[in-house]
Amino acid sequence: METLLDKHWHHMEAAEVAQLLETTPERGLDQFESERRLNYFGKNVITGKRAKTGLERFFLQFHQPLVYILIAAGLVTAYLGEWVDSLVILGVVLVNAIVGYIQESKAAKALDSLSSSMSTEATIIRTGKTTKVPTSQLVPGDVVILRSGDKVPADLRILSFKELRIDESTLTGESLPVDKSSNTLTPETVLAERYNMAYAGTLVSFGQGKGVIVSTGNKTEIGRISGLIDSADELDTPLTQKITRFSHMLLIAIIALASASFVLGLLRDEPINEIFMAAVALAVGAIPEGLPAAVTIILALGVSRMASRKAIVRKLPAVETLGGTTVICSDKTGTLTENQMTVQAISSGGIQYSVTGTGYGFEGEVLDSDGNIPKNAALEENFRAGLLCNDARIVQREGRPGVEGDPTEGALIVSARKFGLQTAQEKATFNRIDELPFESEWQYMATLHENGDSRIVYLKGAVEKVIQCCMDSMLASGETGSLDVEAITKVQHEMASKGMRVLAFARKDLSADGELVRSDACMGMTFVGLQGMIDPPREEAKMAIEACQDAGVKVKMITGDHALTAEAIGLRLGLRGGDCSIGEDCPVMTGNEIAELSDSELIEKAPGIPVFARVSPEQKLRLVMALQKNGEVCAMTGDGVNDAPALKQADIGVAMGITGTEVAKEAADMVLTDDNFATIEAAVEEGRGVFANLVKFIAWTLPTNAGEGLVILAAILFGATLPIVPVQILWINMTTAACLGMMLAFEPKEPGIMDQPPRDPSRPILDKLILRRIGIVSAMLLICAFGLFKWELMNGASIEKARTMAVNAFVVIEAFYLFNARSFSRSPFELGFTSNTWIIGGFVTMMLLQCLFTYVPVMNTLFASAPIDLLDWTKILACGLIVYGIVEYDKKRSTPADKK
Repeated sequence: METLLDKHWHHMEAAEVAQLLETTPERGLDQFESERRLNYFGKNVITGKRAKTGLERFFLQFHQPLVYILIAAGLVTAYLGEWVDSLVILGVVLVNAIVGYIQESKAAKALDSLSSSMSTEATIIRTGKTTKVPTSQLVPGDVVILRSGDKVPADLRILSFKELRIDESTLTGESLPVDKSSNTLTPETVLAERYNMAYAGTLVSFGQGKGVIVSTGNKTEIGRISGLIDSADELDTPLTQKITRFSHMLLIAIIALASASFVLGLLRDEPINEIFMAAVALAVGAIPEGLPAAVTIILALGVSRMASRKAIVRKLPAVETLGGTTVICSDKTGTLTENQMTVQAISSGGIQYSVTGTGYGFEGEVLDSDGNIPKNAALEENFRAGLLCNDARIVQREGRPGVEGDPTEGALIVSARKFGLQTAQEKATFNRIDELPFESEWQYMATLHENGDSRIVYLKGAVEKVIQCCMDSMLASGETGSLDVEAITKVQHEMASKGMRVLAFARKDLSADGELVRSDACMGMTFVGLQGMIDPPREEAKMAIEACQDAGVKVKMITGDHALTAEAIGLRLGLRGGDCSIGEDCPVMTGNEIAELSDSELIEKAPGIPVFARVSPEQKLRLVMALQKNGEVCAMTGDGVNDAPALKQADIGVAMGITGTEVAKEAADMVLTDDNFATIEAAVEEGRGVFANLVKFIAWTLPTNAGEGLVILAAILFGATLPIVPVQILWINMTTAACLGMMLAFEPKEPGIMDQPPRDPSRPILDKLILRRIGIVSAMLLICAFGLFKWELMNGASIEKARTMAVNAFVVIEAFYLFNARSFSRSPFELGFTSNTWIIGGFVTMMLLQCLFTYVPVMNTLFASAPIDLLDWTKILACGLIVYGIVEYDKKRSTPADKK
């Protein structure tokens, strides 16, 4: 029985499927047989790999090199007996761990959503009786009855149907409900075109049908996607990768320098206790204790700013990742488009018209080629036919218009309203008394209406079929003329080439007792026109794509929709490939073409293709992985179940908050509350600002650690007394990070941030210019702090006062350098000193703390400091001003004129 579940069910006759599964459409399975199969196949639920326990997730927060360094710093200070400092450092470690744990606890719940999507009841036939059972109890061979509004409980082969349409958009990306049938299909038919199958988790939007279950649980298509989510790699973000590399290098450097200083002391026969203290001071000085906390706070502020721009970030590092994104892979339906079918082109009486407005709102009008509102009898009948031969309704959902029923019919109601036809008035005037519902075999729908003493038949359907039903056509004057099939077909092809779905409309008059019967409904009709509709692109998405592409961020559309529709939307959005644009020489690649490519071929071709159509979930995953192999930092957007594996694999997954499935939201790193691609462009801008502030903080804090290390190293090399001791180093590092460095988190984005290309993913956090800047400031800290320390000792000052001078020199130089660090190319005067008032507040607070450090007796006792006079402060302030001037000169010398 197990081997049967791997067959091409869509390629088999319905009767053969039932026979293989040992069931019948009329009787279904017997009770004992269903219980036996339930024991054999298991429950119809999604099961995933074992998730990490809460304790495992918590302890993994400590598994980071920077945290190792901080823990080491805490243990070292505890060993030195500085319990307050030790508790502060270890407290920072604990807070970071708790924040990370809370963030991760909200993630990786996609499998729970998948399981809950199947926790409903299903109507089935068991032992010849219709009954309802929990979907978890369904087994292969059960016969399921489907009705409008039902969620499909498992993967089914359709046995019989009546006007059955299923919304598969969450699984395939197809924007319209799919007409189902029981006809046999070829083996190679792609998932989105298997019209004789119904898949678990999709929604019956119209009609009814009967199907036999062929797959349950993890064997369903939605279960297979669950497996893809499990297999998708949990990627480190570019930021975490770079900080990890940086932390490893820093850890090695600290151990090497501390070890070297220890060995050097031994060679000089210095006391072991002094050697040990010097090595500890060197290690503590080189550890950037504030960096992990600063990274968390800067990212958290970025999360807050993004939330105000309708982007909810679920994982902190995702904020920065967006800023480094080099390619955005976007789903089409609902993200780049409105996800609301809209009539945009009309043809009636041999004249073409356009319809303004988008979506299911009634704003808009019908215009001719000259922009005038037309008067055309055929056009009015065209709209009336679309309005009356219709079973949908426009309703309000959460303050926005939506459709209840078929989206295509919803679009026809809206277009009629834009022309001026009122639904209630038209239905009252033309009372419907009979109908012939749409069936795929006939390819049309017809309704019979009573208007006074006469009756009218309105018909809508596929263009080819409606033309066959017509004997003439209505002219703009209302009179009838000959049917020009060639002209109608030409207009149809023009609309279809723009990605539109085209419907034709017709009418005929009957006598007062005329009836509507299938045998003669499609005879003697008068053709009244065509309506072309499409799920239109969002106008703001077009502008956002242009901004992204101008900023060097490539945008690719990956959809399960038809290639022609995808190409038309891509053209209107202005999507570009490597050196081409859609509509010129950039091809659209289909899922079948992707399937024929090897991984290496896909890696080579994917970067130059802007639009991918008819793509399966596995292929979306392959595309993301291929782009990542090219060194791209890949963002993936989507809202359907079919998007979830690629959302999880991408460097940053972006789900839609309104139309997105829970599966997509839980697999994503960020959720857009307005489902708008334009929000992604805003988030990219915020992400770039966050990364810029992170780099500014790192470039500001590292000179302190390097300077402290150099001062200690110089003392060791020259056999001098330590200018600063470990407890003073911890004071400098912790207070300056909190009062000065953290203020850079509030630095506003610099002008032109979106005019720059995205960062090269392989580029280190610190480039040559920043490294040179760090080197300059570190050297100045060494010269000033060590120089002032030695000067004071030479002039008879106590060791406590000399060290206080060195500590204050470090703090004041850092405070002045903070103003330099606000920009790598612009001066504080150009930025404006009041553009970030937090900097001013931090500066004042730090100076007050230094006064406490210098003059309060308790602080003198705790930190071995001593009071200094006004002349001493003058020397210290002079050092700060000199460093500020040198850095500003270096900016001016190293910044090209066009970037100033």
